[in-house]
Amino acid sequence: MSTDELRRKGLEKMNEVYGWEMPDVQGDPYYDLTVEHLFGSIWTRPGLSMRDKRMMTLTVVTALGNSDLAEIQVNAALHNEELTEHELKEMAVFLTHYLGFPLGSKLDGVVSKVAKQRKKAAERGEGENKKANVNAAVQMHSGGKVHDDHDQ
Repeated sequence: MSTDELRRKGLEKMNEVYGWEMPDVQGDPYYDLTVEHLFGSIWTRPGLSMRDKRMMTLTVVTALGNSDLAEIQVNAALHNEELTEHELKEMAVFLTHYLGFPLGSKLDGVVSKVAKQRKKAAERGEGENKKANVNAAVQMHSGGKVHDDHDQ
């Protein structure tokens, strides 16, 4: 598979995983690696469902105590209807007994925050805050750099 095909495949999977259109940021080696390897080769592997992969990703970011990454993943799980708010809350309870109260309750707080934000946005008829989600995901996958030069 050519690099261009791998990049196209990776961007398609990235869009599916996050549930919104991700920009094709050029020239950032971290972003290139994320698109072409993580999403083009790893997330596209058969054997685990998207729901399985999402649960594993949420478990890891919870174990690391990274609320920013958890927020992105929770929002995407709800957007893609892979997990319900209730199931995410149950994950937090379950993980608390393996990771400890501080980390488990942090995930529970993230789920509550994201659900509240989504509900308020829906009540205002705004849908989701896609620009914030895309910017956070781009920053996460580009070595912490913010890229404002892409279209939303």
